[in-house]
Amino acid sequence: MTGETGDLIVGIDAGTSVIKAVGFDLSGRQIAAAAVPNRYDTGPGGVATQPLERTWEDCARALRALGERIDRLPARCAALAVTAQGDGTWLVGAHDAPVGDAWLWLDARAAPTVSRLKAGPLERARFEATGTGLNTCQMGAQLAHMDATGPERLDRAEAALHCKDWLYLRLTGIRATDPSEASFTFGNFRSRAYDDTVIAALGLEHRRRLLPEIVDGTRTTHPLSAQAARETGLRAGTPVSLGHVDMVMTALGAGVHTGTPGAACSTVGSTGVHMRAVRDRDVVLNAAGTGYVIALPAPGMVTQVQTNMAATLNIDWALALAGDLMAEMGVEASHADLVARLEGWLARSRPGEILYHPYISEAGERGPFVDADARAGFVGLSQGHRFPDLIRAVVEGLGLAARDCYAAMGEMPAELRLTGGAARSRALRGVLAAATGSAVRVSAREEAGAAGAAMMAAVAIGAYPDMDACIAEWVTPLLGAPERPDPKLRDTYASLFPAYGTARAALAPVWADLAQHRAAMAAIERTAT
Repeated sequence: MTGETGDLIVGIDAGTSVIKAVGFDLSGRQIAAAAVPNRYDTGPGGVATQPLERTWEDCARALRALGERIDRLPARCAALAVTAQGDGTWLVGAHDAPVGDAWLWLDARAAPTVSRLKAGPLERARFEATGTGLNTCQMGAQLAHMDATGPERLDRAEAALHCKDWLYLRLTGIRATDPSEASFTFGNFRSRAYDDTVIAALGLEHRRRLLPEIVDGTRTTHPLSAQAARETGLRAGTPVSLGHVDMVMTALGAGVHTGTPGAACSTVGSTGVHMRAVRDRDVVLNAAGTGYVIALPAPGMVTQVQTNMAATLNIDWALALAGDLMAEMGVEASHADLVARLEGWLARSRPGEILYHPYISEAGERGPFVDADARAGFVGLSQGHRFPDLIRAVVEGLGLAARDCYAAMGEMPAELRLTGGAARSRALRGVLAAATGSAVRVSAREEAGAAGAAMMAAVAIGAYPDMDACIAEWVTPLLGAPERPDPKLRDTYASLFPAYGTARAALAPVWADLAQHRAAMAAIERTAT
């Protein structure tokens, strides 16, 4: 089957909490979408896991649901592309069977191993090659931790995959990974290949057999297997493209790389991802050894990235507090009801009154610094402050965290393309624009991650001669008008930002003490039981 037999491309975006299947025509117009919840499990000690088979079943269910929304989808589908949540460890063994549940990027169990590896003699060399700071999210750290604490699991494994790689395996029968995750985890972003020094720095030379072939999804596709066709409802033989990691696909679909000088892209969803596209030869690595450098599906182009572990998860936490209190009084309010009140709460509060560091994740923070012990907190509360002031502080914390991330990569962007949940709120956009001092543009693209993956498939099947041509039709026309930052609000946040940084640095030893306290309390509880 070739791209000439169909007029649609299907993009799969398997996030941490939802899997989406989206149909696009060959010019990039979204035709229909289907979504299936994607559950994960948590446990004590930072455990965050997801069953591999369940994730595949949910993916197949999303594709079948899309088939119910698009007439004659199997015959019309020219190609299929897949992207998914990044980092984490998805192990398969004999006959491609899962070896236990996947460790997600949210899993914090590798924190002690990260501390050990970061003190190693090859750590700076590893960072210079990958461009990526080591943290608990990554497969390299997780494999090293498994190797140290439960090596029998790795003994049973035949391949270490990421989420999209696992789905690609189930779609095509091919064990492979893409240049983006391969190079920022185990390789060199300049060569887009595995690197011996990086693997040695992680202490994983004896596990190298687990690393799969690297496949460029803009050049190589594999046919949809007969088994996968039966499970998804699509036609066997349909070309399948392996996309890059979801954060790059989302940024590509939202406009991180359109040739505009000074443009950057932030995805402010559950996590905060802040990216700028540069030539690989122009990357300047920071002295702190943090962030990511992730290959774009365009020759010689990469994204420099800093990521907040938690973004709108902080807002969800604050709204849950309100919901819980209301429930205690017998008043039920849904999450959507509370979100609808955000704009009003922001309007009834004064900017810059309270500092909030948005480190609400139990895995700590990974950008622009790495600290598994980091935790969220308010600074500057007084008795006159009320709930709207706390909500504003949380939202402002996301803006200041974005500024913190871009400052670690150089100058503030001249123009910031926004995607994710925060992009839908005018007030949140205003805070992000003012915090970075950048004009904000929002893409009209509804499903940027699936679109980015589908763009790779469009190039692979020859619908476009190269990625730049595809971007010109799929991305640039969908960018909205620039929204300039409010000058007064911009000046407020510029004045507040130094205190944000000073407080962050000062709190690090407090976070460490709290982590020791939690560990001691947990040990006492274990002894008591």
